[in-house]
Amino acid sequence: MSGSSSSSILKTLRLKNPKLLLLESCSTLSHVKIIHAHMIRTHFIFDVFAASRLIAFCIDTTLKLKLKTSFLLDYASRLFSQIDNPNLFIYNALIRGYSASEFPHQSFHFYTQLQRLGLLPDNITFPFLVKSCTQLGSLAIAHAQIIKHGFHLDVYVQNSLVHMYATFGDIQAASHIFRRINRLDVVSWTSMIAGYNKCGDVQSARQLFDRMPEKNLVTWSIMISGYARNNHFEKAIELFRVLQSEGVRANETVMVSVISSCAHLGALELGERVHDYVVRNNITVNLILGTALVDLYARCGSIEKSIQVFEELPERDVLSWTTLIAGLAMHGYAKRALEHFSEMVKTGLTPRDITFTAVLSACSHGGMLERGFKIFESMKRDYGLQPRLEHYGCMVDLLGRAGKLAEAEKFVHEMPVKPNAPVWGALLGACRIHRNAEIGERVGKILIQLRPEHSGYYVLLSNIYARANKWENVVTVRQMMKEKGVKKPPGYSLIEIDGKIHNFTIGDKTHPEIKKIEGMWDEILRKIRLAGYTGNTADALFDIDEEEKESALYRHSEKLAIAFGIMKTKARSPIRIVKNLRVCEDCHTATKLISEVFERELIVRDRNRFHHFKGGACSCMDFW
Repeated sequence: MSGSSSSSILKTLRLKNPKLLLLESCSTLSHVKIIHAHMIRTHFIFDVFAASRLIAFCIDTTLKLKLKTSFLLDYASRLFSQIDNPNLFIYNALIRGYSASEFPHQSFHFYTQLQRLGLLPDNITFPFLVKSCTQLGSLAIAHAQIIKHGFHLDVYVQNSLVHMYATFGDIQAASHIFRRINRLDVVSWTSMIAGYNKCGDVQSARQLFDRMPEKNLVTWSIMISGYARNNHFEKAIELFRVLQSEGVRANETVMVSVISSCAHLGALELGERVHDYVVRNNITVNLILGTALVDLYARCGSIEKSIQVFEELPERDVLSWTTLIAGLAMHGYAKRALEHFSEMVKTGLTPRDITFTAVLSACSHGGMLERGFKIFESMKRDYGLQPRLEHYGCMVDLLGRAGKLAEAEKFVHEMPVKPNAPVWGALLGACRIHRNAEIGERVGKILIQLRPEHSGYYVLLSNIYARANKWENVVTVRQMMKEKGVKKPPGYSLIEIDGKIHNFTIGDKTHPEIKKIEGMWDEILRKIRLAGYTGNTADALFDIDEEEKESALYRHSEKLAIAFGIMKTKARSPIRIVKNLRVCEDCHTATKLISEVFERELIVRDRNRFHHFKGGACSCMDFW
């Protein structure tokens, strides 16, 4: 509401009845009821303007507090029934209120009523009717009414249509309307950018963003979050730097996207700088931002800092507790994860299904078979939660880690829900570790039927065959991959040096310091060979000779990243690496030896978990 509009309303209220000015300082439903009672006693309720202000207060308070269900909204509806001749303002207020509620269809109820009374909708009516359509998925209804009443060229209405079509992924319809807007405003541009981001077309979104004559913080936030949600994490951080250079002060929403991007990249130094920005700019660390910071440090391998941030949170909910528990589980700190779970329950918070996924994952990483089954039963018995596929997957992993492969297979077959690929995949991974070709073959065939496009299952099965010296089967599996056009995604490893992310792929020759890196790896190789390293070519490609296998192994992405890290960091300082695939057995063996020979802690985050290599051992206890 503008200042002039607000003062005009206050002046009218003062002239009508000074007591109505109390509406401006109301904070509870009981206050509203007192004023309402006064209006009934003085017959002032029959003044349409005064009644409209009472209804508007109920609607505005509901929207301000972002309440989906509100006694005030219900109260406004009952107030409406006492008004003999409601005006368009009152109808628009109710349409607006219900458009943001859990009963959006009520907006259409009031829209139909106003037309029956002979009132004509205006450009305030339709954007909120469109908002209701967006919630209900009834796209054509509102658009047809807009055309019927001649508001299809009104910019306020057009903006709402762009948002509606973009929300539902109809980017062509959204773009068609956007191009027809004569005077584009910030809302027009922002709605279209959000639409492109939602459809995954961040390039088109960025082109529009760069063309915008004027941006507000919402636009910056939507573009940065668009990058983050579409896995363009480095772009999100890069745009945040542009925001800073232009003197724009970020808010909590922007910072959550930037922190999430740092977390996915495992960029600890960048994350610390972003955290420092939050502190320096006095940005409120609310629950969402605080939880993002807990996740940041956990994903970047600094679990102690994650715990510290968690303990400093002014308030904690189930999600913040779950984030910390999941972080501890990912690092293999099963006992500490379970201790925090017990603390959470003691605070009176009720764990959700995602919490149990984190707790059972901790039991799995810690090899706590008996404790895991007790928690699994407690989930059903004490909290009335039906296990989801993720929970069953954790139980299969638990049994597999304990070497109980027959029991794990039986458990999967007896599941009350149909097992999916990750559940079977947990069992296949256990077969690889325990070298059980018999069960592995059965499970591998099921997985290839379930996910014929997933290269990882073919590779695991072929490795199981190779270890059992079933080379004909290895050839068959690899041939099957070729026939179906299945290719293993390229592995890459990320390492952060002085706030810059360096990306390595197998056999990478693009890095400007690649010659020095290869020279450093040769030196590392020489030293770890003296400590007993021989090179495990079992997981390498089978259709090349042993010499080529060794060459391929020695150029794996994490080995290049480790060599670069040793080159660029101080002696005995930890080296942190993020890998997109599961660490192969040879790299795991080599990294253990590097940690011992070079007296370095190497913290490697792969697709499944963290590996803390120190003194020649790994925190995963060689099960991953």
